[in-house]
Amino acid sequence: MSADPAFDAIHDAIVVGGSYAGLSAALQLARARRRVLVIDAGQRRNRFARTSHGFLGQDGRDPGAIVADARAQLLAYPTVTWLEGAAIAGRALGDADGFAIALAAGAEARGRRVVLAVGVVDDSLPDIPGVVERWGTHIFHCPYCHGYELGGGAIGVLASSPLAVHSAQMLPDWGPTTLFTRGLFEPDADQLRLLDRRGVTIERAAVTAIEGAADVRMADGRVIALAGLFVVSHTRIASPLAAQLGCELEDGLLGAFVKTDAMRETTVRGVFACGDMAVMAGSIALAVGDGVRAGVAAHQSLGR
Repeated sequence: MSADPAFDAIHDAIVVGGSYAGLSAALQLARARRRVLVIDAGQRRNRFARTSHGFLGQDGRDPGAIVADARAQLLAYPTVTWLEGAAIAGRALGDADGFAIALAAGAEARGRRVVLAVGVVDDSLPDIPGVVERWGTHIFHCPYCHGYELGGGAIGVLASSPLAVHSAQMLPDWGPTTLFTRGLFEPDADQLRLLDRRGVTIERAAVTAIEGAADVRMADGRVIALAGLFVVSHTRIASPLAAQLGCELEDGLLGAFVKTDAMRETTVRGVFACGDMAVMAGSIALAVGDGVRAGVAAHQSLGR
């Protein structure tokens, strides 16, 4: 027997991921007096952002502080156990026995239900000097999260694929917008008409660097000063657990995500998924609501 109750007990539910969706799902289960284990590797997608916006009651706060408060509130429930570390493997133990989740440290936890809330990783950022260093501070993926704070200043869309056209069409509501296609594609006639109607400037030349706050240096030597830049990043699910457990994935415009039903149960009975890993696009507010739905559904499934 281990001295750690996280591994001795068979939990009612194991929640993998202790960010917004996972915390929200765990809270519903804890309030139903269920034994919950939360496993968290501490890699929030928005860990580079200084402030969070668009989340009712928390607008403008440090996203890390939001998570810290939520964690403290969750851990006030006596049926919750928290484990810091990476979950590296998952397997079914049989219809009646639930699931086992292996930790990088070598131990294995068991639960009757699993809620996956591991989030996604932003891949395929443009390979341009200055982009990675400004990701989350001056270069963003979501205008609803960060557009207002740019104060109506000039905005750029740094293309990594033709999906950048959609962002360029939206962004003029937040400021004068320039689309940097970088020669990767040419908008079609209908897109050009809409971009023109929205007042979007198109720069087709190569971009050589991002300087200052979010200034774009062009290959011809010009520097275009901007308040902020947006990039449509490709995403990948941050953990192989869903695939290991046999959950079906779907292809989205930005990357694969876990297929679920309306109550966030995956194609594997007893395994639920929520947050960014289970939707094509997300935010803190959406992740919290999604976690509520997954946690409630996981609890109700325990009685079936």
